[in-house]
Amino acid sequence: MLEGLDSTKVFEYFEEISNIPRGSGNNTAISNYLVDFAKAHNLKYRKDQAENIIIWKDASKGCETKETVILQGHMDMVCEKEEDSNHDFTKDSLELCVDGDVIYAKGTTLGGDDGIAIAYALAILDDDTLVHLPLEVVITTDEETGMFGAEALDCSDLKGKYFINIDSEEEGTILTSCAGGARVDARFSIGKLKKEGYVMTAKLTGLQGGHSGTEINKNRENAVYMLGRLMTALKHRKVDFRLMNIQGGQKDNAIPRSAEMELLMFDLEEAKKNVMEIVHELEQEMESSEKDANFSVTFSEKHKVDIIDENVTRKINIFMELMPNGIQRMSAAIPGLVESSLNLGICKSDEHEVRFSYSLRSSKKSYKEYMKNKLKDLIKEVGGVFETYGDYPAWEYRADSKLRDVMVQVYKDQYGNEPKIEAIHAGLECGIVSGKMPELDMVSIGPDTFDIHTTKERLSISSTKRVYRFLLTVLERLCD
Repeated sequence: MLEGLDSTKVFEYFEEISNIPRGSGNNTAISNYLVDFAKAHNLKYRKDQAENIIIWKDASKGCETKETVILQGHMDMVCEKEEDSNHDFTKDSLELCVDGDVIYAKGTTLGGDDGIAIAYALAILDDDTLVHLPLEVVITTDEETGMFGAEALDCSDLKGKYFINIDSEEEGTILTSCAGGARVDARFSIGKLKKEGYVMTAKLTGLQGGHSGTEINKNRENAVYMLGRLMTALKHRKVDFRLMNIQGGQKDNAIPRSAEMELLMFDLEEAKKNVMEIVHELEQEMESSEKDANFSVTFSEKHKVDIIDENVTRKINIFMELMPNGIQRMSAAIPGLVESSLNLGICKSDEHEVRFSYSLRSSKKSYKEYMKNKLKDLIKEVGGVFETYGDYPAWEYRADSKLRDVMVQVYKDQYGNEPKIEAIHAGLECGIVSGKMPELDMVSIGPDTFDIHTTKERLSISSTKRVYRFLLTVLERLCD
């Protein structure tokens, strides 16, 4: 599908890895592919227990005494698909498509985040004509679910002085710091009992969703949060109901695009009147922010079904009314930058519990802890169980950076203008690695990738080519 897009092998390798299922937690096949690549090219490599891969390549002639550069990305991808898609992320290849200047995957996420890092790295390792310093290519696992690969990474045999993370989504931007983060789960144990009434099914679909870091400031609605709004409004209108189940979102670091909730109602006419009025109000709120939103409501005939008891329904209702979500603080130091945020990314209910999963981000460690404690107190106060995991540090700005200076000059030479030097409200593995190797001179770059973590994800072909040329020139200039 991608044959002929470029004279280099970047797109060839991108298509190859797109044939390998590589959702977070499903790392073995892609990890083994990278091992096979290293063996086929007679390159030294190491695979660790977390299935991280490090591949070494000697410097090109004349650069042997120069400092080592680390090229880094992650092998896992966020697995989202359209509701009518039969794609199985555990075994199916992505169906790549080209539309003008962009590559996308039919019905699913594309995995440009961070497959493009692998494609760039393999193309560089495969080309013996390039001028470059000694190379250490580090490809980590499970970045999207908590940076667990980077956390487990043993850096003791790495000699890198420069570190180029290829996990950014905007050409012309050189990232120099990022937020830290953590995951939080709220769990509510439930018991089911039989009750007679009318089942109301509310579905909200068609929202934009997006990355919970880079898109958190774009006023995109959270489908689970909106269903919580519906339930809260019913409570305040004194409509008697019981929760049956609620589902929404697939990844805690993606804004939920759809959600579904079932409530048992006891007075059908009262329920219909109030629900439709509330839904109309919510639809009006979303008219500008979510033009493709679709709020559907149906009611069943009267019958006996399994419900969550009144006490637990009340607890979950209160939690969904009071739970924080979205931007919490903007940066006072960098205009327009989100400092701290939370994203309710997953809500799942089964026979035993209802679980809410959060992704927290902040460039301030103290405020990240404040958000965790705030959630902890709320969850415990309403009778839930609090769990936290996947904590990772922020990556702090470094004032003196030869790597950044070289990149700025190369960018001016190639593009004729200045790049943007920015911080990002998203988690990058730079924070974890810099904690293990504090002397690293570090940046993050990448080509234009749009709507990552959604089924609308697209990778710009022309931008991919330009950023690849930019990266090769940076590697050559570092040898000067």
